[in-house]
Amino acid sequence: MIHVIAIIDLNPGTRDLFVGEMKKIVPLVKAEKGCLEYGPAVDLPSGSVDQPPLRENTVIVIEKWADLDALNAHRNAQHMIDFRPKVKTYVKSIQLQILAPC
Repeated sequence: MIHVIAIIDLNPGTRDLFVGEMKKIVPLVKAEKGCLEYGPAVDLPSGSVDQPPLRENTVIVIEKWADLDALNAHRNAQHMIDFRPKVKTYVKSIQLQILAPC
């Protein structure tokens, strides 16, 4: 199993639009072979002193995949190919962390 944390920084004022497009593909991604978990998340104001400042223009996608083959197939899935141009103008940058459990 592998974990993926995708940190997506968005242009100001586009987070709701981006999340709306993400919600359309989540069921398709979850149906992919090898997808164990997939979903967007945003910072939650918790009041914790240990929490960094909230990011209004960031969406985190939390993913779990059976293996790298499943992740690579996901990258090339037709719904992902169709999704990227729809959100291109919203996205400022993407940082991927691909992790192995200890």
